[in-house]
Amino acid sequence: MKAIQVQHLSKKFNIPYEKTSTVYDSIMESLKGRKKYDTLWALKNINFTVEKGESLGVIGGNGSGKSTLLKLIANILRPTQGTVQVHGKLTSFLELGVGFQQELTARENIYLYSKIMGLRRREIDEKLEEIIKFSELERFIDTKLKNFSSGMQVRLAFATAIQTDPQILLVDEVLAVGDMSFQQKCFDYFNQYVKEGRTMVFVTHDLSSVARFCRKTLLLKDGEMADYGETSKVIDTYIYNTKKMQEAKEKKDTRWGNQKAAITDVEFLDKFGNIRENFNHGDPLTIRIHYDVKEKLQKPTFGIAIHTDTGLHCYGTNTELKSYKVPAIEGEGYIDAIVEKLLLAGGKYYVTVAIHSLDHTHYDWINQKYYFNINPTLEGLGMFNLPVQWRLP
Repeated sequence: MKAIQVQHLSKKFNIPYEKTSTVYDSIMESLKGRKKYDTLWALKNINFTVEKGESLGVIGGNGSGKSTLLKLIANILRPTQGTVQVHGKLTSFLELGVGFQQELTARENIYLYSKIMGLRRREIDEKLEEIIKFSELERFIDTKLKNFSSGMQVRLAFATAIQTDPQILLVDEVLAVGDMSFQQKCFDYFNQYVKEGRTMVFVTHDLSSVARFCRKTLLLKDGEMADYGETSKVIDTYIYNTKKMQEAKEKKDTRWGNQKAAITDVEFLDKFGNIRENFNHGDPLTIRIHYDVKEKLQKPTFGIAIHTDTGLHCYGTNTELKSYKVPAIEGEGYIDAIVEKLLLAGGKYYVTVAIHSLDHTHYDWINQKYYFNINPTLEGLGMFNLPVQWRLP
């Protein structure tokens, strides 16, 4: 039996992009018939069914439409197109604590919030001690809410909301708030809720939680269904897509040049010619830059720069500054930048590599993509580990 059925669901928002400064401007804009907003489709043609007793995970990047979907299911928003059908008593953990009054005590807010959630006074009286115990706020129950931290308020709201005994539960990142013990209480509650065969729609960025609670998962991307089905498969799709997007972003952000000569790889070698990632202070280091030149280049310049893992520039040089004249090159090959002794302190270091012409036309520039590590020592602090000796007269 269906608990939730979503068919051809779409939601459009009109986003204002221009403010008129006067009434006259507003009238003139209206007479001209100019649109004063952009159209944003937060969701487009979403279709899925949640059976009674089933838990559905909803994942996706920021702005993918996850929270909008839950608000449509909860009837907080109205669809632009399509339908949402819900069969059963629904409780949403979308905005925990909405309706709390800061000038009232925690006890008074329990009664207020419970009424908002649909409980009668007699039911609240029966559940009051359980709510207080779950929230672990016994000492503060008659304290005004304005003196509570945000985490304490969420504890109170969560402890109250779960007493509504919902058949269908909508959860939106509630576990992101609160300390570890509170989060574990949330997990325990959801785990028991699922075991009892009740229905849940669970929105989160925590993939391990989705895998734990949900047999099926919906993946949203830019308001559309990117995948839907068995949770492990959908998670694999999400991880793969995220990795590809990150690689594309990094490639765009960290590399530029006309590609007449391309850097194909960078290796870090020890004094024996072995490729390594970890070095000790004082070791020699060879930075080997592999290249592929499409057409013969006359007098190219190769350069390197070394940065800390926070992006601080430590050192940079190139073949021109070192008066090393590179002959004409063509095809595949490599060039070595030999550091005789690493004087940097322990840490992770990123290397920028580049090929350009004498007039600084960039053929290829790769910014802080490759890295090596220097094992830490206890000899000093700072960016460099200099060969300092102490001596009394």
